[in-house]
Parts: sequence; structure tokens; C-alpha cells
Amino acid sequence: MKSKFNIKTVFTTLAIVLGIATTSAQEVQNYDQGFRLGVGINGGLPLDNPYDFSLGADARLQYDLSQKYSLTLTTGFSNMFVSGDNNDLGYIPAKAGFKAFVLKDQLYVMGEIGAAFAVTNGYNDTSLLLSPAIGYATDKIDISLRYEHFNDFPVIKNDVVKDGLGQISLRLAYGFKL
Repeated sequence: MKSKFNIKTVFTTLAIVLGIATTSAQEVQNYDQGFRLGVGINGGLPLDNPYDFSLGADARLQYDLSQKYSLTLTTGFSNMFVSGDNNDLGYIPAKAGFKAFVLKDQLYVMGEIGAAFAVTNGYNDTSLLLSPAIGYATDKIDISLRYEHFNDFPVIKNDVVKDGLGQISLRLAYGFKL
């Protein structure tokens, strides 16, 4: 049996292989890993008595691992206001987190864990602080909605003082590269 070697077949096969290789190869983009700093204000609605609302300010240091994933460190000061004779609760949060962009590098989900250090009006508890969030960020603006759970801060349920405060909070921030 005689094999036929045709130059047209070789070039056609080569063209198909090169066409497939170039259409399926992804262009590698260099993404500058680095730090960002965000400064924000936040307002919240505590879900338990005796707290009426909260206001605060924070600073978030963010290290971009890639275009989609970042590590975060957040601190600041927040105050939960109480009407009546009870004292307000001021605290300093210290949280570490992970942020993942899920839609067009602007919509993200984030989870943070840390501690909240009570610092005002006779409160001296430190509480575990858990905080999942969803947000929208551009190069300069960051808007997020989060739930925060304070394991050891006091609440009043059915006229009994218990631990375990939850709140919904909105954060508006300005961010920039360092």
C-alpha cells in the first residue's frame, strides 16, 4: 500500500491547528497586585433592643491578590445609640476579610471576621464580630450592605438581658490605590 503525502493536506491541517490554538489561547493580562485604602461612613439599624440606630466611620486596607480576589483589614469607630436612660454603646471593630468580585469586576461578596472592642459608657466587653456583605465598587466609590453579628454585646429580649446583637449596615466609601 502506497501512502500519499500531499502538501495541501499538510498546510490545511496546520492552518486548522493554528486557528484552534489561537482562538482558544487566552491572553494573559498582567494585573498589578497592590494595596488600596478606603475611607467610609456607615449607618446601621440594630435588630435588637435597646438600640435605635448606629453611625460610624471606618478605614479599610485592601490587598488585591488578583483582579477578582482581595484580602481586607477594617477598623474604625461606631456608636450604637440608645434612647432613654440606657447608655450608648461605642466600639472599635477590627476585622480581617476576603472579597470576591462576581460580576464585571464591580459587584462583590465579602466575608469578615474579627472583634469589636467596646470603649464607651462603662461597657468593657470584647465581642466576636462576624460580617458578610454584598457590595458595588468602582475605581473610587464603594457601596456595600452588610449584616453584622456581635456575639457578646447585650440585648434585651422579653425583658431579659441576653448576648447576641445583630444589625444591618450600609457603608459608603471612597477608595484609592496606595
